Amino acid sequence: MARLIALSLLALPLVEIALFIVVGRAIGVLPTLALIVLAAIAGGLLLRQQGLGVVARMRNSVNAGAIPGREMFEAMLIGLAALLLLLPGFLSDIAALALLVPAVRHWLFASLAGRVRVVETTTSYRHRTEPADPRLEGPQSLDLDADQWRNDPP
Repeated sequence: MARLIALSLLALPLVEIALFIVVGRAIGVLPTLALIVLAAIAGGLLLRQQGLGVVARMRNSVNAGAIPGREMFEAMLIGLAALLLLLPGFLSDIAALALLVPAVRHWLFASLAGRVRVVETTTSYRHRTEPADPRLEGPQSLDLDADQWRNDPP
């Protein structure tokens, strides 16, 4: 898996350069550069619109007391789309614009949600069903005789 990721990262710039050459030959250099700039501007506007919508939905979920799992996943995908929009190239722009489409994000969440296992976590080392330790129930007093304690100097 790591080799596949490494090879993909090496192949991406080569594919982007090849697409620049193909599109540049077909429509010219200036229109090719204009397409890249327009794609970045359009993607930025879509990113702003979609990002604000996800933040509002996440805030509503938290206010309702629900865990905003879907909203957090969508925010992550929108952040990935922003990174892809920063990369110059047609393939990365197409992938970024696809991630900005809500139907694509919904499909990705639905396809990955079935493979995720949610595990309950607690902030304590004790399990909730264990009986309470009587030593932890609050202040208690000890009744000692005079010969059972001593007063050490500080």
